Amino acid sequence: MRVLFAGTPAVALPSLEALRAAGHEIVAVLTRPDAPLGRKRVLTPSPVAARAQELGLPVIKADKIDSDAAAAIFAAAPEVAAIVAYGALIPPSALGIPAHGWINLHFSLLPAWRGAAPVQHAVINGDEITGASTFLLEKGLDTGPVFGTMTERIQTTDTSALLLERLSHSGAVLLAQTIDGIGAGMLSGIPQQGEITLAPKLSLEDGHVNWGAPALAINRRIRGVTTEPGAWTMLSGQRFKLGAVLPRPDITALAPGHVMVSGKDVLVGTGSHAVELVDVQPSGKKLMKATDWARGLANKEDVVFE
Repeated sequence: MRVLFAGTPAVALPSLEALRAAGHEIVAVLTRPDAPLGRKRVLTPSPVAARAQELGLPVIKADKIDSDAAAAIFAAAPEVAAIVAYGALIPPSALGIPAHGWINLHFSLLPAWRGAAPVQHAVINGDEITGASTFLLEKGLDTGPVFGTMTERIQTTDTSALLLERLSHSGAVLLAQTIDGIGAGMLSGIPQQGEITLAPKLSLEDGHVNWGAPALAINRRIRGVTTEPGAWTMLSGQRFKLGAVLPRPDITALAPGHVMVSGKDVLVGTGSHAVELVDVQPSGKKLMKATDWARGLANKEDVVFE
């Protein structure tokens, strides 16, 4: 089929490649405009835009679908639109441009975790199983009928970044199969059923660790906000970024937020038992091993995270 592909970040690239491999004609690519990156804030095309340009595909850059973008989409004459993490809402006026509508690849088992950050919320919530769904976009937030799903077990060491990487590839297969089925007239959507949960975009504050929470909840939160928006705590009035932590149920007497250096281990107290720091990033420095950071502390017994 003639497909308009809408996506912006690298997580959308496997879907673009899967649709091409399945023999669909990508008539245009809709993506967000170039964004400033790096310390010098150099305007840089999105990963999807860069790949589309390499492939010689027409690119429509728009941070929202205004009249100009809608006209460009209409001119491309797509039969269906496939959307993966485009990053902006599709207005009702544009939903009807492709005859078969807009098919969204969403990284959850709908209606669970409707919204912008489904993978992060699944990890933070402690879900054991997640997955991806393809569904028809309509006016509501991720409310349309579902065409297909696939499941993925969440590992106890998964960060949201690792899990999303796996889902981007398995979900790409699902999306290509969905477009195949729609094109062949063999697939129709089924209304969503089950408990509705919401997954709004995470803010920087969502990465602030509450050391009074149980160690399990802290571990899940840190994994869920890695790599975006990132886990952090406060130390001496400055933000102190955190990498992975390991459970230490053998240490229960350490007060929440208090740091203890024991041999090669750097431990922090929580509301249950301690956790062991693996990687940290003090303010103004690069990511380093927690043991290297602790080695430079002047007074190891007075360090308290807030």
